[in-house]
Amino acid sequence: MVSPKAMFGICAGVSATLFIGYCFYFDKQRHNDPDFKKKLRQRRRARRDAAASSGKRSSTVFPNIKDHEAVQRFFLQEIQLGEELLAAGDLENGVDHLGNAVTVCGQPNDLLQVLQQTLQPNVFHLLIERLPAVAPRLMKAQSGNQSASLQEDDVE
Repeated sequence: MVSPKAMFGICAGVSATLFIGYCFYFDKQRHNDPDFKKKLRQRRRARRDAAASSGKRSSTVFPNIKDHEAVQRFFLQEIQLGEELLAAGDLENGVDHLGNAVTVCGQPNDLLQVLQQTLQPNVFHLLIERLPAVAPRLMKAQSGNQSASLQEDDVE
């Protein structure tokens, strides 16, 4: 008869072996995924852009508000960057990106309600304080886009 300690050791060894095999299998599956490299590049680019934009609040390039697809991409990108920066502890830049997302959002009141429930109170108050400074940047960017489009129309 096998002692309980030996049985426990055998079970622990088998479990560890199965777990390591499981890890190798899914790592191989992940690397064989055709979208893996594309997703990895996107994550690295987002991190690099977030690192490059830290300390540069006015460097955000707002999309043309009339292009709904571009606005939606910008909105999702800003939400993602804001969440990543907040998770990394960079409250200032995280709040700036969330403010950009609120500014271009079609229903900002609903988004603010969701953010109020999900963010820490001090972070949400910081966001509310920053919102009035974001709207003029959007308006300035839109006036720049309109003058550029007028110049393009004049060329034709």
